[in-house]
Order: sequence, then C-alpha cells, then structure tokens
Amino acid sequence: MILETWIGIGCILGCLVLVQSGMHIAVALMLLSLFGVSMVIGIEPAGRMLAASSVSSISSYLFGVIPLFVLMGLVVSVTSLGRDLFDASGNLMKRVRGGLGMSTVIANAVFAACTGTSIASASVFTRIAVPELERLGYTTRFSVGVVAGSSILGMLIPPSLLFIIFGVIANVSIGELFIAAIVPGALMAVAFCVTIFLLSVFAPGFVHADGAPTAAESQAATRSAMAGIWIAIKPLIPVGALVFVVLGGIYGGFFTPTEAGAVGALAAIVIGLLRRELTLRNIWDVVLETGRVTASIIFLLMAAQIYSQMLTLTGLPMTLNDWMTASGIGAVGFVILYLLLLILLGTFLDSMSILLIVVPFALVFANQFGLDLLWFGVLSVIAVEIGLLTPPLGLSCFVVKATLNREDVTIRDIFIGSFPFFLTMLSVLALVALVPQIALIAL
Repeated sequence: MILETWIGIGCILGCLVLVQSGMHIAVALMLLSLFGVSMVIGIEPAGRMLAASSVSSISSYLFGVIPLFVLMGLVVSVTSLGRDLFDASGNLMKRVRGGLGMSTVIANAVFAACTGTSIASASVFTRIAVPELERLGYTTRFSVGVVAGSSILGMLIPPSLLFIIFGVIANVSIGELFIAAIVPGALMAVAFCVTIFLLSVFAPGFVHADGAPTAAESQAATRSAMAGIWIAIKPLIPVGALVFVVLGGIYGGFFTPTEAGAVGALAAIVIGLLRRELTLRNIWDVVLETGRVTASIIFLLMAAQIYSQMLTLTGLPMTLNDWMTASGIGAVGFVILYLLLLILLGTFLDSMSILLIVVPFALVFANQFGLDLLWFGVLSVIAVEIGLLTPPLGLSCFVVKATLNREDVTIRDIFIGSFPFFLTMLSVLALVALVPQIALIAL
C-alpha cells in the first residue's frame, strides 16, 4: 500500500478521534484535509487548492434551500403547532389500545414534515407528550421511549437537513431525495404504531403502569368520541396546509426545493402571525438562530468538499475499490458492510458527522456497483438515525433527558424505553434494503 493511501487512512482515523474528543466536525475535517493534501502535494499548493474549494463548494443557488427550510422549521417550533398536533392525533387515537403512544408518533411524523430535525422533535414532544402519557397511566420508561424513538422521524420525513447534506455531497437532486423518503418515512411511522400496539397487547406491563389501559384513558376516549371529527381534525388544518404547500409543490413539479423552502417559510410565518404566536422578539430570535444554523451547515459542507478532495488525492477510494473488486464481495456485501459501519459509528458519533466522514468514499463504491443513489441516500439516513437511539451517545435520548430534567428519570430508562423502536428501525432498514422500490415507488 503506497504512502498516500496510508495518509488517507490516517486522516480518517484522526478525524474520528478529534470529533470524539470534542472538536467540531467541520474544524476536524478542514485541519486533517489540509494536513493530508499538504503531505501529498505540498503546503503552498494545498493552501491554494483548499481556498478555491472553499469558495466553489458553496457558490450555488442550490444552497439557498438550507436557510429557508431552517427558517420554516424554527418558526414552526416556536408556535404551538406541536401541541395542536398532539391533541388532535390524541383525540383520534385514544380509543385504540396504546393510542396515546401512537398519537405521539403521528404528531411527531407531521411535525417532522415542518421542521426537518430530530432534535427539535425530541425537545418539543418531551414537554408536551411525556407528562400527558404519565398522567393517563403509561409507564415512565414507555413515555420517554416513545418520544425518543419517534423523534427520529424528524430527519427521515422530508424536508430533512440530512437529505439536503447527502444531496449536496452525492450531487443528486434534493427534491427527488425528498420524494424518495416519503414512503419509507410513512412506513417507519406505521411500523412504530404497530410496535406500540403489539407492546400494549403482549407486554402491557412495559406500556401501562398497571398492565392495562387506565380509567383516565377510557374517559378520554369517550370524550374524544363525543367531540366529533371536526373538533379532532381542526387543529391539523394549518400544519396540513403547510405540508401540502411544501411537499405538494415539490412533488407536483411546481417548485424547486429552494422555491418550496421559500414558500414554506413564508407560509409558516403567516400561520404564526395569524395565530398571534409570533412577536417581533420571536421573529428576531428565529432569524438570528437561522443565521447561526445556516452558517454552521455551510461550514460543514465546505469542510466535506475539501475532505472529499483530500481522499481523492490520496487515492484511498481507488485502493479500496481495487480491494473490494479483488475480494469479490459484490454489491450486496458492500451494502451490508456499509450499513453495519454506519450503525456502529452511530454509537459514538452524531448523524451529520457520520455522513460527512463516510459518504464521500462510500459513493465511489455505490457508483461502481451501479446502485441507485436516491435509494442509497434513504438507506444512509435511516442507518445513521438509528444512532440517535444507541448508547453511549444516543443524542435523541440525551435531548429527552436534558429537556425533562428529572432526577427520577435516568438515561438508562430512556435507552430501555426506546429499545423496541431501535429494533423497529432495524427491521424497516432491512426491508428498504431488500425492497428498493419502497424508496423509488413515488418517483
């Protein structure tokens, strides 16, 4: 193995160490990329090349989609739409065994179509759903577990920041990635609901504090039945309109993803103003946070582009490609190894870091084997999202713990509560891997 290849391997391992030690992923990628390129072609040419890459990597109209969807998600997060979604889905599902847990999943799924981030979903529904679930007799472990588990829908159901980042790295249509994720995202939500029903039937002690639905839940179901369909679905109209405008516009070909983000952000602001939940102070805070998040993401994408060029210069992707061809592992073996690697890295790295580190050289093999990159992107996002529920990192679980801020609820309780949803995610990942048409049927 030539020296340049060892430099590439060293940079990858160094990046994992630096990120795990607490360094920002973008800083780690840039520093190691500069080091790697300097070792191959010298410090001065490396500096010029990396400076040019920093400009060219983000000088595209396409990147306007990032601040627009971030703005839309933040506006939705500061309104009471999350509470309305939970109440509406709860009214519709309380007559079903385990129905309030299912309503948490449904509310999270719809909320995800407006925010595009799992962390926001975990934070919002920890405050909304956990107290109500406990009040109606659900166990604490189940209550926190269903919130942590269903929060992963925030990055799977479009619009999603992870799909935007994958689309930029892989140079594929972000709009088509969004469309490809609709059916797998809906399938994941349905699978979570089925999991809750099965747990309620076969492991009632895990779901309900006394092993059976409580009187309070039964009374709530009766009130729900008497309330009427209109009262149940009325709170869904604003967020339904927002989702329809964004995803319907993209799917129908009326908007590009960037235009859909602009329309969605405007619609979210109008809804917030009409509901009198957006003040000048809120708007100012949202705009500032949008700027911070956008700058962070753009910095990440610049670093990813430079990192990708460094890997290409070292020849590591071609070396691995030659090894894989010689080993006869084939496309199936590659996909299995790739997904296992993403899940393993998810135990100690966050989702975005995994995509930025692994995807650039994984794409070489995906193209080599002729894999559909839209399907490959959906698989990648599901696999890295599993890491949100796996110890020791389990970011969604830690967000639930921090938001709840209760000494009687340990991080171990949250990991145990979310374990059935971890198994469900593995099952859906395997299904989408075996049946690619699930991700491609809407295209």
